[in-house]
Amino acid sequence: MQSRTPQGAEPGPTPADTESGLSAALAPVAAGARRRALRDGDRQIDTAHLLHSLLEHEPRVRAVFDGGPQVARLLGYLVQRSIGYGLQWQGTVEDSGAVPLVAAAKETVLSPAAAGAMEAALERAVLRGEAQADGVDLLVALATDAECRAVEVLRRAGVDVAELLRRIDAEGEFGYGSGAGFGD
Repeated sequence: MQSRTPQGAEPGPTPADTESGLSAALAPVAAGARRRALRDGDRQIDTAHLLHSLLEHEPRVRAVFDGGPQVARLLGYLVQRSIGYGLQWQGTVEDSGAVPLVAAAKETVLSPAAAGAMEAALERAVLRGEAQADGVDLLVALATDAECRAVEVLRRAGVDVAELLRRIDAEGEFGYGSGAGFGD
């Protein structure tokens, strides 16, 4: 079987490399994204895999969207990934420039953009005084990378990404409140 990673494109760190900075609530999110990537035949876990898994496993993430219809639309796009929408991503490396590419690995690894999102989620948690990132931290990290696949999905599903980030920043119930530094 031929490698699905294009020649010259090197994948990012394995999920285990970044999972130590995730909260217990995010462990099933990371595992779900990994399973989804493997099932889809992808060698990399990209930001769309992470978004899909967040929506499935994290009630606090679903709560920041404009209700059930918006979440249903998002999940609809994400489910179509292997049967139409998202096929243009097959065999390509998601690299929004968030982190540099690193040496190739034999197992499913994080795309450079997904690795950058995981790092940014942990940085946001630290800014809040937490040692580990949660689902909303990861959603914010995904949403602030305008070039990633997760943001493409959000936009196609009709989500105003800037408004989503403003709503999270304004809502103390999501653990952030003003001054969390979104979009900095």
